[in-house]
Amino acid sequence: MKRITSLAAASAIAVSMVSGAQAATTLEAVKDKGYVQCGVSTGLPGFSNPDAKGNWQGMDVDVCRAVAAAALGDASKVKYIPLTAKERFTALQSGEIDVLSRNTTWTQTRDTTLGLNFAGVSYYDGQGFMVNKKLGIKNALELDGAAVCIQSGTTTELNLSDFFREHKMTFSPVVFDTSDQTVKGFEAGRCDMITSDQSQLYALRIKLADPSSAMVLTEVISKEPLGPVVRQGDDQWFNIVKWSLNAMINAEELGLTSANIDKMKMGTNPNIARFVGTDGPKGSGMDLKDDWAYQIVKQVGNYGEAFERNVGTGTPLNISRGVNALWNKGGFMYAPPMR
Repeated sequence: MKRITSLAAASAIAVSMVSGAQAATTLEAVKDKGYVQCGVSTGLPGFSNPDAKGNWQGMDVDVCRAVAAAALGDASKVKYIPLTAKERFTALQSGEIDVLSRNTTWTQTRDTTLGLNFAGVSYYDGQGFMVNKKLGIKNALELDGAAVCIQSGTTTELNLSDFFREHKMTFSPVVFDTSDQTVKGFEAGRCDMITSDQSQLYALRIKLADPSSAMVLTEVISKEPLGPVVRQGDDQWFNIVKWSLNAMINAEELGLTSANIDKMKMGTNPNIARFVGTDGPKGSGMDLKDDWAYQIVKQVGNYGEAFERNVGTGTPLNISRGVNALWNKGGFMYAPPMR
């Protein structure tokens, strides 16, 4: 009886220890280790790609940096974990990463069956096609019987199947695990075209030995809202990631940039006072310092700065704002107010 009692007590202690370990929030874990573990792509120019010195850059990278600026006060405190499309959700579910910021489409299935939450939209995209100019193809309805390079672990093939079935066409899929493999397969002539999100197609095109040899068709066959993802069950961390992105969008609307925020915060605009944390809700609701949003803009910039720096018309990708312009400038970008 004594042995049974001892075993029961030991089990209770073990359960208590496990429960205590699980009770630690993501923010507490991030503060303890001193950095945010962010899942990114294996290399996609404009979104998440290391430069010649190994420094990660891109739209998705800037979301990671914004989260680190908010949570730790230092945008550089990020550990980037390159992941394939097949690896990304498992890495987040298992706790290998704290946030996934990897050109990932928000869908019902992903949002409701994987134990994950999408924290907003950082880029409105749509699936398209890139073809070799030598084929003389001008629109997607000329692609019947084509061999198509596709990256595995995405919804791309589902969208492609739907499109071809609707138009009574056929295709032959050629599947690869990474974007680099996909580009090499296309260059080697293993397929007639690549299909992916249009933003990714522009990024893949500049990886070609001769980018001018390929063209992105104008057709868009799906909605692909891309954004950061977190695990379900930690509302505080969900809010931090969500509002880090919202802060970047709101900052652009308020005219706050990394260059002018120090001057602008000295003014009398109440919306800016709430943004920089001298008034309003500040940071207590997320257990952050009051200047969390100020740190994002000062160290990373607003949404428009991130867009133009990484994928805009002054970059090799040469992407116009389009639907990713602010709501009051003809686009879809709209963030809840910070009050």
